[in-house]
Amino acid sequence: MTAKGAASEEKDAAVTKHLRDAGWCGSECFSFRRSSLDGPNSLGNDLDAQRLSNRTPASWDVTDLNCTENASLKSQNWFRRLDRRFHQFVLHRHCRYFPMRINHPEKCTDGDVHLLMVVKSVNEQHDRREAVRRTWGREQTVHGKKIKTLFLLGTPAPGKDTKNLQKLIEYEDRIYGDILQWDFMDTFFNLTLKEVNFLKWFDIYCSGVQFIFKGDDDVFVNTHNLLQLIRFEAEGPKVADLFMGDTIPNAIPIRNRQSKYYIPKELYDKPYPPYVGGGGFLMSSQLARRLHVVSEKLEMYPIDDVFLGMCLQKLSVAPEMHAGFRTFGISKRKASPMNKEPCFYRDLIVVHKLSAQELLKMWSVVHNEDLVCARRTSI
Repeated sequence: MTAKGAASEEKDAAVTKHLRDAGWCGSECFSFRRSSLDGPNSLGNDLDAQRLSNRTPASWDVTDLNCTENASLKSQNWFRRLDRRFHQFVLHRHCRYFPMRINHPEKCTDGDVHLLMVVKSVNEQHDRREAVRRTWGREQTVHGKKIKTLFLLGTPAPGKDTKNLQKLIEYEDRIYGDILQWDFMDTFFNLTLKEVNFLKWFDIYCSGVQFIFKGDDDVFVNTHNLLQLIRFEAEGPKVADLFMGDTIPNAIPIRNRQSKYYIPKELYDKPYPPYVGGGGFLMSSQLARRLHVVSEKLEMYPIDDVFLGMCLQKLSVAPEMHAGFRTFGISKRKASPMNKEPCFYRDLIVVHKLSAQELLKMWSVVHNEDLVCARRTSI
């Protein structure tokens, strides 16, 4: 065995020990303590529900696509130095809300919805959406708690078969009635537009929803464990500030030009606030409404996870770390067999990332009554 291989096995062993030591079994999974990464709430307490309801429109009020570039930026020295890949984003980042092509204002009106599953997807990923609907995104009522699901989409990016893709999306939505689509292109930099447009949509249409799980279409979610976690957190004193997931507390902008997450110094030149990996996180409806308000006061940022961290910082709310959210995989080494071990999936909450076929297969195995996993014992 090579030194590199031995090191990888040691890392996997350490992860295994961490999961065992954390007591990932039954109600013990949800006694993970909150980690304080920021100061006490200040601004958030001022944004009470009454104020929010007074400023919320009765329906989606953006009907025209009228977004012109801010040409005045082109003469500024910092913009001239800026990597050209970011030009269009910067020139249009004042354009925040867009018309809706597909809307479902009725989604939250069927009585009080306990949990809204909100899934970021792109037009051509039909197979992933279908896999989510057949597994953790299935709309259902569990012990009287209603669970609803929505997929967030933009429009097809240039170079794709736009007309046919749009027709397929509209047909898919006629069958399932679970797609929200806005009239902006589905690109990586526009993921933040999905965040702010959804927060506005939620503020308008979902007054009765209690919790939101927001994630990608390539994650595994253990719905039972998620509901157990919500039940535990709902009884706590800080539910109004609940924002929980795989927290990244000390990140800095990536300067590697080859990275998907590259950010030039001209755009942002200081450490990031604590934020949560966007593969999957849980938040309360109270906090979602306050995030909507505060997000309008911040300049748009091209990485959606970090942008939400900036909003939380503005509210003086600390995102909470929970070891059940594994948005970088069970083991960060992709080839590790741990990432395909169903007993881990049975005891965790969110695992990223799986293909559509892998999700369907893992869901079937995890929910098989014949699955036998070693249990931690003590004497």
